[in-house]
Amino acid sequence: MDSIEIEGGRPLHGEVTVSGSKNATLPQIAAALLAPGRSTFRNVPDLADIRTMGRLIANMGPLVSSDRGTLSIDATDLSNPEAPYELVKTMRASVLVLGPLVARCGRARVSLPGGCAIGARPIDQHLKALQALGARIELTHGYVEAQSDGRLRGGRVLFDLPTVTGTENLLMAAALADGETVLENCAREPEVVALAEALVSMGARIEGAGSSTIHIQGVAALRPLDRAVIPDRIEAGTLLAAAAITGGDVLVRGARAVDLEAAIAKLREAGAAITEEPAGLRCKAPARLDAVDFITAPFPGFPTDLQAQLMACLSVARGASRVVETVFENRFMHVQELARMGADIAVDGHTAVVRGVERLSGAPVMATDLRASASLVLAGLRAEGKTIVQRVYHLDRGYEGLEQKLAGLGARIRRIKA
Repeated sequence: MDSIEIEGGRPLHGEVTVSGSKNATLPQIAAALLAPGRSTFRNVPDLADIRTMGRLIANMGPLVSSDRGTLSIDATDLSNPEAPYELVKTMRASVLVLGPLVARCGRARVSLPGGCAIGARPIDQHLKALQALGARIELTHGYVEAQSDGRLRGGRVLFDLPTVTGTENLLMAAALADGETVLENCAREPEVVALAEALVSMGARIEGAGSSTIHIQGVAALRPLDRAVIPDRIEAGTLLAAAAITGGDVLVRGARAVDLEAAIAKLREAGAAITEEPAGLRCKAPARLDAVDFITAPFPGFPTDLQAQLMACLSVARGASRVVETVFENRFMHVQELARMGADIAVDGHTAVVRGVERLSGAPVMATDLRASASLVLAGLRAEGKTIVQRVYHLDRGYEGLEQKLAGLGARIRRIKA
């Protein structure tokens, strides 16, 4: 397996462009299954999860092709509405095909999903909601088997808790249902809004995306779409954090403040100057940040997907910080690896107390999940000496060429091929 080697201690300077959003691309290419014909997506990041989803969709019959950031899906043929375990096991987002398949084909057989080992992420909310729209659900041999007699029926769905993929799955399913569907306690993330806008461009009738209640008036058919993917807010936040931890000055081109308000507020509280420019967001940071407390929460709260990266920054801040993780129960697995580099972090349940130290020291560390990988890379940028981050296949699931982007900002970083 590849690893990443970093010689730390250099502030980052310059400009870097954020890639398209993985978490916006995945549901939108699943939405292509709703309409016969050729859909085209632009600004698509070249990531392992995108390629996996492409193989998954191609296995169902559609023709899938990609070329330099453009992905095309011709979903005229959808003769095999099944998502096998072999393709689903590494990526939880595979469950996003469930709603479109049931809506268009009247049946679906989808393996229960895998993904990062950051805690339980059950899909019971998806299944209960589809049942409310008339689908019959059976769990057998590790698969979800869903069927409907004709079109799904509009209905009222109250999610027990906001769920991003659950909201997205039901948006797609309800778009072709008979009658009106009302989704309540919805996820409000920008990726949900982007999917709703994509569906509207296909002919769907959706109101309220970005709020807790969404109304969908089902239509009889949808048309293919041609869409540019929004910038990846988590990659943008990671690049801002990279500037912050190194005491650098970096313009992140394409970053949108509206997507990162909670993260920007915490970086500013820690002493970084975050300014909006026509091209994106600039982070200019002092040599050492100040401690801050934060709690992860669904959007518009502080994103759990940036918790590990900000914790890396706080590990060398002045004072003690308190971090509370409310979204995933196992999302402190990076702590023991940061400790190998000299960080002083104590974990008690869902709370971590980070006592900032003056310096980190390079060490061999092992990535445990996608965002933990990024936090270790950031720590390596600040640490004295050499850091080697192992198992970076996690990183490759969510970041397109991160080491090249950081090298372009002056980091001494390189990938070591297996």
